[in-house]
Amino acid sequence: MKKKSTIWIICSFFILSFLNLFPPCLNAEEQVEQQAVQDTDLPVSAETPAPAASPAAEDPEDLTYEKSVVMLEVVQQDWDYKTPWKQSAMARGVGTGFIIDGKRILTNAHNISNIKYLEVKKQNVAKRFPAKAVYVGHDCDLAIIDIEDPAFYDDMVPLELGGIPRVNSTVTTCGFPVGGRQVSITKGVVSRIEVGNYSHTQADMHLLVQTDAAINPGNSGGPVLQNGKVVGVAFQGLQTADNIGYMIPTTVIRHFLKDIEDGKYDGFPSPAIAVFEGLHNPAYKYYLKLPAFVEGVVVLLVQKNSTAENILQPGDVITQIDGFNIDNDGMIKIYGLSLNWGEALEAKQIGESVEITYCRDGKPSKTTLKAALNLPILPWSLQFDKKPQYYVYAGLTFTPLSRNYLQTFGRNWITELPFTLRYLFHNSMELNEDPKRHEYVVLSEILPDEINTYCNRFLSQVVEKINGQMIYSLKDVREQLSKTPEGGCHLIQFLNNDMPLVLDAAQAQERQAAILEQYQVTSDAYIED
Repeated sequence: MKKKSTIWIICSFFILSFLNLFPPCLNAEEQVEQQAVQDTDLPVSAETPAPAASPAAEDPEDLTYEKSVVMLEVVQQDWDYKTPWKQSAMARGVGTGFIIDGKRILTNAHNISNIKYLEVKKQNVAKRFPAKAVYVGHDCDLAIIDIEDPAFYDDMVPLELGGIPRVNSTVTTCGFPVGGRQVSITKGVVSRIEVGNYSHTQADMHLLVQTDAAINPGNSGGPVLQNGKVVGVAFQGLQTADNIGYMIPTTVIRHFLKDIEDGKYDGFPSPAIAVFEGLHNPAYKYYLKLPAFVEGVVVLLVQKNSTAENILQPGDVITQIDGFNIDNDGMIKIYGLSLNWGEALEAKQIGESVEITYCRDGKPSKTTLKAALNLPILPWSLQFDKKPQYYVYAGLTFTPLSRNYLQTFGRNWITELPFTLRYLFHNSMELNEDPKRHEYVVLSEILPDEINTYCNRFLSQVVEKINGQMIYSLKDVREQLSKTPEGGCHLIQFLNNDMPLVLDAAQAQERQAAILEQYQVTSDAYIED
């Protein structure tokens, strides 16, 4: 469906790498072990190594999977986060999905993000079947859709999930690239398996498999097969290099499918800490009072109001996670591969526990952390399928600060942002000190009128107080501006700005309806309960 033009390598496992705050957790040139996981339902643990992989066999040449792979035709419409009551023009596109057990269709989340209408088409069948999204995991770019007509599945054949393919083994990609009406079958070789960025949200990191099999617009959501079983879902390519595509491996797919068994999707847990690989330096190891043989990663910061707060602290050295030894590169042996230590946390569902072994002041200790989302106040990921919240008062448009809003500053948004916004975004993990704060609120747009004609200097600034009261959410903004202020004027103060914005309350109330009508704002607010 919507193809990303390039993959943004935005973060290490814990924090955005393009911010250059910490070294990346993975060396892109490091070679992984030449092993693979085959089908298994065994729990992942240090005592349960991945079964040895059998030699990969070529898929039968005559299989086209036309009874398993389907075309998605989608109409999508995004929101304008500066004037959030508006939507952009509709976009039409094509994606791919495939049948799995339980009469379900698995595809990419980005195929059905912000959808207005969705149809599914079988190969060689003229009829199109209306469909709906049932479960969507934007963080892992996976989704389940369902057909309203149960007869759709009568002649369809579900595909089985396999394991992780070996590096240098052959895989087959199926899909409907560039709008073709027949299933396209292409073969390629697996070239790398590592933790990497998922470009849909531009912030989430999970295991991915690199292949030179063609993955073009329209292939997204299609199965990648080996020995007749699904070993991945095609989902993104790299435009800056030739013949490099990526698939979501079955470890991520199985986590998603297990998550939704209770009827809702919770997501992948995050560690709520930032770490770096400092123990290569013997002097630093000595400074931390560690024996020479100890390996692990050093905690740099712990996210405020997270499940890790009051348990871990900066300077702690994490040496094991759930029994997996962490080396000085931050890697563990899991699934028969050498991967970032966060992969052990990725195997957990929200609410489960993970055991951490660490050293503090040279003394070893153990603790248990609860796997949780641990989202910062200003999330790094893009948001989808949610109408943006806003409040318009006297032509001043207030909206929660989000990654979607920040990217309205253009392609080079990260360097074009005002200082305060850039600071909040870079340091989001550390700044959530007040548990009362629900979000930051920004003045996103001004609808010009005589009441606000001198207010442009306050655009894109974060509201700190209104009439002396701290602002912790958009609801607080509406509550304060709905009151009659002492002295007859509203006093709005912004972060890092000594200049106040002053509004005549009576005049603002008088002009409110006319401003909304002039700029065709159908409602002065959309605020979720």
